[in-house]
Amino acid sequence: MTTPSFTDSWVPDRARAIALVLHGGAEHGTDPVDARSLSWRRGRALARHLAAVVTHDDVGVLLLRYQVKGWNAAGGEIPAPVADARWALDEIARTHDLPVAVLGHSMGARTGVAVADHPSVRGVVALAPWLPPGDPVAPLAGKVLRAAHGRLDRITSSRATRAYVARAADVADAEFTDMGAVGHYLLRRVPLWNAYAAAGVREVLA
Repeated sequence: MTTPSFTDSWVPDRARAIALVLHGGAEHGTDPVDARSLSWRRGRALARHLAAVVTHDDVGVLLLRYQVKGWNAAGGEIPAPVADARWALDEIARTHDLPVAVLGHSMGARTGVAVADHPSVRGVVALAPWLPPGDPVAPLAGKVLRAAHGRLDRITSSRATRAYVARAADVADAEFTDMGAVGHYLLRRVPLWNAYAAAGVREVLA
């Protein structure tokens, strides 16, 4: 069995906060995540662009790599990436003891929302998130949610994200942004996605 790990780290000596980047995945899958994973590689590119901006604000950036590729929550089990993200947040609390903004893409955004109740987390920035109608908003109580979705996404649902944000607004500072005619994989209008991610992290940590 593999273990979750921080594969990339950009943490200034005088960091005042941490941005935890969570990559995407799949609904099912027990294959380990390795350097060939396109979801992890997209997360790495996102984390690098974020670090180039927010480290100047004394915000560190850490990229988590999950143990396996899938959400894997059949039968009421704790989803695999949620357990990994809770490990990561506990490690950040132990080694840095700083407030955290979670930045997630797709399954990573769903994971971020699920762990938003961790005491270190100030909020979540969700890019093209996977947020099914039954997912609870309670973990976001008192936190910040910034969610962005493109209208051409055929992997996850922009409409579902908008509905989730509307529900979350009852318990959190929640806002939805329409990214226009773009799909799921953050491959079009890349500078716009990167700018949204950095601005969202700054808002969460403001």
